[in-house]
Amino acid sequence: MAPRRKAPRKRAKKSFNISAIEAGTALSLAQSTGASTAVDSMLQGNFKSALSTLETNVMANKQKITATLAGAAVAKALSKGFMSGTLAKFGPIRIKL
Repeated sequence: MAPRRKAPRKRAKKSFNISAIEAGTALSLAQSTGASTAVDSMLQGNFKSALSTLETNVMANKQKITATLAGAAVAKALSKGFMSGTLAKFGPIRIKL
């Protein structure tokens, strides 16, 4: 009798894909909203200060934020990337059309 062959094992992929449009949009929004400062304040326990920082930065940069989202929508439309409908992903936060 011939010896049995071992079943081939599936290996996990060693690469992953990231959308440049979505990543760039998310980074721009994080910078425009002052998310890094707000997260730092939250980690120190200053939730009121963190929310105030976010509110101030969003209100001050709302034109830049709107332009960023509009640019991302145009770029996704040109690249035919609207199948998912996601404009930006930043951790658990997703901005969809």
